[in-house]
Amino acid sequence: MTLKSSTGNFFEDFEVGDELLHATPRTVTEADAALYTGLTGSRYALYSADTFAQDCGLDAAPIDPLLAFHIVFGKTVPDISLNAVANLGYADGRFMRPVFPGDTLRAVSEVIGVKENSNRQTGVVWVRTTGYNQEDEAVLTYVRWVMVRKRNEASPAPDASAPDLPAAVSPSALPRPEFSAEGYDFNLAGSPFGFEDYAVGEKIDHVDAFTVEEAEHQIATRLYQNTAKVHFNQHEQSQSRFGRRLIYGGVAISLARSLAFNGLANAAEIIAINAGSHVNPLFAGDTVYAWSEILDKADLADDVGALRMRLVATKNRPCADHPLRDVDGKYLPEVILDFDYWAAMPARG
Repeated sequence: MTLKSSTGNFFEDFEVGDELLHATPRTVTEADAALYTGLTGSRYALYSADTFAQDCGLDAAPIDPLLAFHIVFGKTVPDISLNAVANLGYADGRFMRPVFPGDTLRAVSEVIGVKENSNRQTGVVWVRTTGYNQEDEAVLTYVRWVMVRKRNEASPAPDASAPDLPAAVSPSALPRPEFSAEGYDFNLAGSPFGFEDYAVGEKIDHVDAFTVEEAEHQIATRLYQNTAKVHFNQHEQSQSRFGRRLIYGGVAISLARSLAFNGLANAAEIIAINAGSHVNPLFAGDTVYAWSEILDKADLADDVGALRMRLVATKNRPCADHPLRDVDGKYLPEVILDFDYWAAMPARG
């Protein structure tokens, strides 16, 4: 019998410098955007109404940056993380240009680091992934690192090589948003607060919450064509240490961002990812809460600034006290996401 099915790459299959051309380009449609809204409850006006986006100088409402991110991410899973134990983190991400319905996205990744773990059963792989549109223009790029199983514990370890990554995207390197604040309607956007109304160190409890249902996270992950076994194969995951399927970390990011609308409605456009960690697992039946902290501010143009924010999501714990770490500095067990990003925000003028 010939074997034509792919079992995915294991840790020893990766070498620094490898270029991975990921399969299945995806044309993004208005239906994708509508389904994304249905699965996340996102309310940012710039991605909800053509008329609002047109008043801001765009041809139509773009695709939410996180939807574009998830679609590009999903392309990479069969080659990078099909045999992953966990997706560990993100860094140095930038959203260079908007994605519109009708655009076709494809993804390319470069292996930039590998390091075997001491148990010799797994190793960490670092990749830089870039998403391109149909004009071969880069629309987004990011680094992520993944813990991947080895095919054979006895396989020799490659030379350890970890990339040197910036702690954050510097303000001078931030992509400039393509929307204009000149025609921005704060009333229609849902909040009167502009760039000048936020202070470094300010913390915002986003108050609302979403309970994640089994069907919702399954549909969301299929929407992104993410084939990771840990999200779908209950028969296999019943033998894991959790005994059940994990919810894709991108679902936690999108739900937390949707919750952040209440308090940050005008910080719609994500322009960079500085860091991100999925620190505890999320399961169906858990309820997601979120809070944000303003870490930094930067001027981008006369009428648009950028807020650097930490977005923290918790499960089954409200965030009025901004939970994050215990007295020993360890993440609290209810914390599921610690996400550091820049978002563009119009000034009130």
